[in-house]
Amino acid sequence: MESLFVPTLVVALAEIGDKTQLLALLLAARFRAPWPIIMGILASTLANHFAAGAVGNWVSRFFSEATLSWVLAASFVAVALWTLIPDTLDEDDTSSLKKSYGPFLTTLIAFFLAEMGDKTQVATVMLAVQYPHFLLVVIGTTLGMLIANVPVVLAGNFAAERLPLALIRRLAAAAFGILALVAIGHALQLSATP
Repeated sequence: MESLFVPTLVVALAEIGDKTQLLALLLAARFRAPWPIIMGILASTLANHFAAGAVGNWVSRFFSEATLSWVLAASFVAVALWTLIPDTLDEDDTSSLKKSYGPFLTTLIAFFLAEMGDKTQVATVMLAVQYPHFLLVVIGTTLGMLIANVPVVLAGNFAAERLPLALIRRLAAAAFGILALVAIGHALQLSATP
């Protein structure tokens, strides 16, 4: 169950204040149709994180467990630092959103593209390397995305303006830092055994 719960918590924290959360807020304001937007977030996240999880699962086969632990530790430290930097939504990111596509299709495409190379996608790759049940990791990271984004879609500006984003970013960075420490401990343990 750790393969489900840790990814859910880590991604839910990391997503607060992220570019895709800002995108969810923009889509909610533009379309005023929460359920198609939520379904678009769900579908795009499942597709994106399934691909990321598959990459992580595939990559894990080519390296020793000790090497993977060191790479994971370094990656988690990098994502922890990245998490501390507030995201913004560029005008270019939103200019291609057209109301004529409708809320579901617009959300599906926009979220899928916004997640490419985003910290939650990178985290999904790393978590799929770390945990043996990659499907549970994908379900967990998708749940984390929904936990962070559904309230924003449903509540709009009200919730987003009142969240302590700096504190939440620090908590997310701390969660990635803890994962880095666990990976370092595992790497040291593997290096110590003959």
